Amino acid sequence: MGSSTFALVLALALVACVTPVERKCLLSGSWRSDTGCRMVVSVLGKDGSFSGSYLPGPAAGDSEILTSPLEGSQQDTGLVPQPIFSFTVRWWLQDSETARTTVFLGQCYVGTNGEETLHALWLLREAAKSPDEDWKATRIGTSIFTRIK
Repeated sequence: MGSSTFALVLALALVACVTPVERKCLLSGSWRSDTGCRMVVSVLGKDGSFSGSYLPGPAAGDSEILTSPLEGSQQDTGLVPQPIFSFTVRWWLQDSETARTTVFLGQCYVGTNGEETLHALWLLREAAKSPDEDWKATRIGTSIFTRIK
């Protein structure tokens, strides 16, 4: 009887010491930002590179912007479960005289409930007509993306 009690206590101790498997955050799939933008990461390479498309939401207030290509890379999820990523969106506009590019830099997180979120800082650059207008050509902001299920 003593050995079975010891075995039970030992088994409970081992279960308590085992940490749960950490869920990895993967960028592939569809995402929606806190401003209503939609991003689809359709190709995720073995080297961490990815590509997809980006469609701005109503907060952008610009009907000239079309679904635009994105390209980026993420840290190896084999090394870290919540990777750092970066991507660039080269905006396709109906007015081809205007050039815009946005770069995003952030991290993919998995919450305790298993929900994935992307927290990103972005820089939007518009072409300036002259060096005198350079000061107003770059904007900065943050976005939080949640997976579209």
